[in-house]
Amino acid sequence: MRPPVELSTRLRLRRATEEGTAAAIYGLILSAAVLTASHSATAWQTSVVVVGTLVIYWSAERYARVVAERLHSDRRPSWSHIRRQVTEGWELVTASYLPLACLLLLRATGMELRTAILWSLGCATALLGLAGWEMGRSGQLSRWERAVSAAVAALFGLATVALKLLTH
Repeated sequence: MRPPVELSTRLRLRRATEEGTAAAIYGLILSAAVLTASHSATAWQTSVVVVGTLVIYWSAERYARVVAERLHSDRRPSWSHIRRQVTEGWELVTASYLPLACLLLLRATGMELRTAILWSLGCATALLGLAGWEMGRSGQLSRWERAVSAAVAALFGLATVALKLLTH
């Protein structure tokens, strides 16, 4: 049975996969962490740092997966298998687009960079909470279980907001 088709953050239709969902959640958490730690002078520099960091993480994760499969399978992977591995998980990067668009838009309206970053972290937190809620629906959880799933996911974002407020 094929996975359901849904609208992705890349603004085109794609097939939802377990790998893609996990990568998107991880990407939101990583982008929030980079936003928290960033000391860039402008919103554009901050965005480049976030996307650059996510591309490095994505590349490293894909490389590690290919190498680990090679080490544990005792056979050389085919080029088509390697190509498939290095084209998956891109949601790790694309999940950051909405929080970064929020950052750039708010900064363009004249908001102070630190405040725009906090709002961007809020956007990432809301997306994490929404992801937790939607995972609950797909997992056929009760409303209470979905609320817990959403709260746990949102806690990752709230933790980055707390770090930003405490350290900067």
